[in-house]
Amino acid sequence: MVEKQFKVVDATGIHARPATLLVQTASKFDSEIQLGYNGKQVNLKSIMGVMSLGIGKDAQINISATGSDEQDALNALEDLLKKEGLAE
Repeated sequence: MVEKQFKVVDATGIHARPATLLVQTASKFDSEIQLGYNGKQVNLKSIMGVMSLGIGKDAQINISATGSDEQDALNALEDLLKKEGLAE
């Protein structure tokens, strides 16, 4: 298992468009990928799960991946978060 913490820097947080991008990226991998926020964990391949967390600006989130391509999945998600200006 690999995991990494991020701080959300986008003024509107993780709303519908970035959540969709995260889910689409996570879905390309075989690994199980979880998004943690405020004591809750959801499947990052589920748009409803991600949206249910209501992640706002300055939130501390955690992404963890377990499986054969876990490191590639985490790297791709980190790249997306930084490229889109969502988190650091």
